[in-house]
Amino acid sequence: MIAHYNKILKDTDRRVEHSLKIQVKEQGPFYGGFVDGDGLVHSKFAIYRVTSATAAYCNKDSVYYRSSEVFEMIRNGLIYIAQNQHENGLFDLINCNFYSAPDTAFCVKRMLPTLKYLDKNRVTEEEQQIYEALREIVRSGAQGLKIGGFHTPNHRWAIASNLMECGRFFGDKELEQQADQYLNEGIDCNEDGEYAEKSAGNYNRINNDAMITLGDMTGEERFYEYAIRNLRMMLTYLEPDGSIFTANSTRQDNGVLIYPKDYYLEYLDMGYRKSIPEFLDVANYLFELIEEKRITAPDFLIHFMNHPEYKELEHKGVFSIPEYRKYYKESGIVRVNKKEYTYTLLSDKSGFLHFSNKTMRLQMKVAGGFCEHRAFHAETVEEQAEGFHLEQTMRGWYYLPFKEKPDTSDWWKMDNAARDKIMGPDLKIEADVTEAENGIDLHVKLSGVEQAPFRVEIEVAGADLLWNDQFAITAEKGKNMVLKQGNAIFSNSEESLEIGPGFGAHLFTSGKFGSEAGSNYAFTLYFTDYTEFDHVIKIRTGDKAR
Repeated sequence: MIAHYNKILKDTDRRVEHSLKIQVKEQGPFYGGFVDGDGLVHSKFAIYRVTSATAAYCNKDSVYYRSSEVFEMIRNGLIYIAQNQHENGLFDLINCNFYSAPDTAFCVKRMLPTLKYLDKNRVTEEEQQIYEALREIVRSGAQGLKIGGFHTPNHRWAIASNLMECGRFFGDKELEQQADQYLNEGIDCNEDGEYAEKSAGNYNRINNDAMITLGDMTGEERFYEYAIRNLRMMLTYLEPDGSIFTANSTRQDNGVLIYPKDYYLEYLDMGYRKSIPEFLDVANYLFELIEEKRITAPDFLIHFMNHPEYKELEHKGVFSIPEYRKYYKESGIVRVNKKEYTYTLLSDKSGFLHFSNKTMRLQMKVAGGFCEHRAFHAETVEEQAEGFHLEQTMRGWYYLPFKEKPDTSDWWKMDNAARDKIMGPDLKIEADVTEAENGIDLHVKLSGVEQAPFRVEIEVAGADLLWNDQFAITAEKGKNMVLKQGNAIFSNSEESLEIGPGFGAHLFTSGKFGSEAGSNYAFTLYFTDYTEFDHVIKIRTGDKAR
């Protein structure tokens, strides 16, 4: 993987060049720290900058090899980091968490590969100074991790894996015993390969890193199996443009455009050590994607230094996304790839249908007001021979007065959950998705209640124009229109999405209070009607141009 190594090295040198420019050089509480993109100076950012710089400083192939200027940057950065580490070893994530074991775990995770490299390879007095400072920060951080405390599922494995690795490195059995307390809860990776947070864009990778570390430290094969299972699943989350499908995530990566470059090391490592050629194909694919998208390589130079066998490894295969149809029932997601496009169906999400070609993304909702409901959230997803059937029944209800006089007249103190209710009416929403040439058909049917104004919301990002034989407008982000009849075509210089036929019985598109706001990142096309209604909407990808 010499070509990958060279790209990683080149981009590491660029990071170091940037770090030299953004380090705080004025005396004061931030001296030695680094100013991030939001103008903040904090320990975590400093740790990332210092570890990248240390890899370059110790690498003979780097333009910054044993640079005195870079050594001063590293030394002052480590002083800043140590001064901003609490006495109990914990770090703050200053925009959110304070005395935070999870964020300390992420920091320790970042520092350990550099520490381990210097433990075996330090030669000069300067490298010894870096090693000693880094070792003390990590040792103190490991003690802080014993205090523990977490917020989210992935935090457990970040903490546990670092406790286990630090326990082995420092010869501290108490750290390993504390790790076992977390592991006693069992790993939240289901049979699909999905973790609890469904965070394909970020925390799946964090969990995989933790599982691989735990496998390395304990020798238990089951930890590798969790990571491998997720890495296989992730291959069905790739979109036609190479990005990750993130709309099923419960975390901050939901809906964010993210390319999978940071999964590179996991595919390379597991592909190499577990003899999985497909994973090595993926490693090559990811670097082709990095070149195609002109994005920076992952910050993994230190891992190539710790594992020179990665640099020497050569593998010619390149992953190509195959056609597939996967229904991950436990995760509530259907993923279908048809080469030219993908479509996705989600249970219990307002954006229940997604359709993507290489340059455009579509999200669809069926929305309207019915009691406390504001949009269709599929309660069931059933696979059928020709496609999938999604369904929800919205239950109508009204409170009845208490049969006995309540203890208080204060509404908010009443036990309203104990009231009797009168039930009904019910609104049933059904959506059938079937495949067609170059796209899909959506048959949407609403029944059970008459004259409720509902709408189909179709958000499309990546288009320049929206047009048909009667009109042409720019597909400006944040704008919208109602299509009353016929088809409409979203297009750009490469592709098109044709959608229709439209229907427009009303203009009530903003919805009742509590409705989700329209997208500021896409153009929204509305189809509107009164219940009960029964419509078929066709979506076709192609290359039509205005």
